[in-house]
Formats: sequence, C-alpha cells, structure tokens
Amino acid sequence: MSANDHGPQGADHVEIVEVGPRDGLQNESTVLSVDDRIRLIDRAVAAGVRRIEAVSFVNPKRVPQMAGAEEIMAGVRREPGVSHIGLVLNRRGLERAVAAGVSEVNVAVPATDGFCTRNQGCTVDEMLDALADIDTDLQGTGIPLSVTVSTAFGCPFDGEVPAGQVVEVVNRITGTSAVEIALADTIGVGVPREVSELLRAVGAVADGRTLRCHFHNTRNTGYANAMAAVDAGVRVLDSSLGGFGGCPFAPAATGNIATEDLLYMLHRSGLHTGVSLSGAAELGAWMGERLDKQPPAYLGRAGAFPA
Repeated sequence: MSANDHGPQGADHVEIVEVGPRDGLQNESTVLSVDDRIRLIDRAVAAGVRRIEAVSFVNPKRVPQMAGAEEIMAGVRREPGVSHIGLVLNRRGLERAVAAGVSEVNVAVPATDGFCTRNQGCTVDEMLDALADIDTDLQGTGIPLSVTVSTAFGCPFDGEVPAGQVVEVVNRITGTSAVEIALADTIGVGVPREVSELLRAVGAVADGRTLRCHFHNTRNTGYANAMAAVDAGVRVLDSSLGGFGGCPFAPAATGNIATEDLLYMLHRSGLHTGVSLSGAAELGAWMGERLDKQPPAYLGRAGAFPA
C-alpha cells in the first residue's frame, strides 16, 4: 500500500485532527501573519485534512500568537466536509467563535487545579461550570461541541494525575452535549500502558461519545502512545504539522506528535487517513521556514519508504 493511500472510511480509517495552526503555533516566539496562517489552513485542507484546529478565541494579550482569529475565519476557504475548529474557554470566546462562523467548538478542561489556575485562571470545578454555560449558549446554533481534557496523564504543577481524577472530569463532561472527548498528554509524560488503562477507565463512563487522543512527544513516547490508542480502538488523533507545538503555560512543554511522522506510522500499519504524506511533509517544512526553525518531525529529513 502506498504511504499516500487515501482509503475509504471504516474500521481501518483514522481521522487526523490537524492542530498545527493553533497548538502548533501558540508557543512559538515568531508570530505568523494572518495571511500565512490562512495559507497553512487552506494547504492542510488541500492535503486531505478534514478537521483542523484553525483558531483560538483567547485573549490576544495573553497569547499574541493567536491574534486575528476573526480575520482568519473570514479568509479561509470553506469546503463541504471540512470542519474549522475554534478553541474557546469562556462565554466571551464562544460569542466570538459563533460570530466568526466556526464549524466546531472545542473547550479545554484541565484535569488538575494547578494547571487550570495558571492556564485559565480558575479551578477545574469553575471551568466545568464554564463549560456548562458554554454548552447552554451553544444550543440552537447547530455547532457541535468537543471537549479536551488537558493534563490527563500528568501535570507540571500537581505531578501525577490519578485515573480516577480524569474519570471524574469526564463524568461531568457527559452532562453536556459534547459529542467527542479528547484525552491530552499536555506535557508528554504518558506511556503506552497508561494510555490503554486510562482509555479503558474513561470509556466506561463516556456514554458512547467518540474518544480522541492528543499526544506530545516531549519524552519520545508520543508515537508509541498514539499506536496504543489506536490499538485500544481510538480512531481520532490530534497531530501538528512539522511536530511544532507546546503550551506557553506549561514549563518545558515541547511539540505535538508530527502529522507527517504519524501518517507514516499509520499508513505503514495498514491504516487509512485520507491525508497526503508528501503534502504534510511539505507543509511541515514550510512551517519550519516561516518559523526559522528545524521542524522536530523526522519524515521531512528521512523521507518516506519506499521512496
């Protein structure tokens, strides 16, 4: 099977949620222009990505890399079957997202108070209350809600995160209209056994919702974790072109797993994504040029096999 094989959706199909335009850029010292971010999003869609975390409706004074969300949503090409996701953390962010015409709203709810207070200025309980308010305001808009549980595998401030703590957060999320719940290893500390165990625990209370996973490769376990998630039945994975990424409020947080490296692993394992490996590698290199950095991804350096 070709590494660029675009197979039909089914049990062997893994959906890629491209997070490069948001998570990939939010921790970079170089701020990409609105025009460059529009080009990145549109080129990712052209390469086959069908869900893309395009913008973040956060305070641009806190995260200047994410300024211009409305202009980006006004400038991207809209195509049937393509979802442009907007990250929101409060009702004000939701108002902006709805007005900008996002296809999907994603809310991040940390599993730990230590991270939540530093990243979002509130406790986990308060963030879950905010999620309930966002969910109420979303009713009638036709925009689906997804929720990411960040620091699900470990916290830079609170340390180890018991599985029961994550399950408790997921339990609260199931009281909303969220159609998908993502487990995020925000600081890249998880290992495959933990991924399998946490997915089992969360799956028991997720009430049939789609489970997604978001891994960082901080300690070189991100790809093994992604494969463990797939082996556990997960069919939606986040990744970032070039392997860029990291949270400005998490010390020493490094990049997401790279889209092109993930595609190589999945395609060689007999799974389909619908995303072009060569197209993703070209975009990862393009991001590196714009950011004036060597992309963490390996595929762009080594090339696909067979060539």
